[in-house]
Amino acid sequence: KKAMKILLSTFALHLSLRQSATRALSIMSQSNSLIVDPFCFRQFIDHDSSKKYSGTVFSVPISEFEDVVNARYDESLLKDGYAPFCKHLFIANDFTDAQVNVLSITPENESLLRSRYEARNEKELPVLSRYFPEDLMSTNAPLSVAKYLDLILYSREQINKENAAMGKDALEETAPWGIVSIKAQDIDYEIPMTPITAMRNALGKEEGGSGIPLDRDSYMKAYKYWDNHAVVTK
Repeated sequence: KKAMKILLSTFALHLSLRQSATRALSIMSQSNSLIVDPFCFRQFIDHDSSKKYSGTVFSVPISEFEDVVNARYDESLLKDGYAPFCKHLFIANDFTDAQVNVLSITPENESLLRSRYEARNEKELPVLSRYFPEDLMSTNAPLSVAKYLDLILYSREQINKENAAMGKDALEETAPWGIVSIKAQDIDYEIPMTPITAMRNALGKEEGGSGIPLDRDSYMKAYKYWDNHAVVTK
């Protein structure tokens, strides 16, 4: 009987500790304003999808990244994006080694430009893009560590709508903002999205877009920028 009482007491203590840990994690999740959305997992080296991603990939773990950005989150610092559900948060890049991945096109480097069709996931329509190959650029001029990170945020409502439209399972997440993309750059304001991204967004949620109609003025602003710039990718 004594052994049984000790066993039951030990089990009760273990259960109590487990419940406390679960409550703590739940409170922590609810207190976070920002969470890295699964769409953005490809930008972190601790996730398998990063192996096929050609853009900026962070070596810092997702959990550590979330801790830093939530500590720096201030609603008053949010900048409007291309739609009401989209915001930008610019923070100093003093905790990652992410490099700048957008360069001006010059007579000296334009011969290095390449093009290809690509889709960000299996649900999207592939679109044509142009880029500088990272391996070629690193031998010509080393890329510098970015001064800022542009966190592109989507509201929880919009993320749920897009996931439903593409047949994805609903996420049990309460954070009001999901980080859907992260840009490493040297300026603390928005770089226009590429024209082809704006066109894809206009296609609708079923094709991987957001369903926001094309705005001609915004499109022409993007064209003027990207006519003379290109991304550096793998």
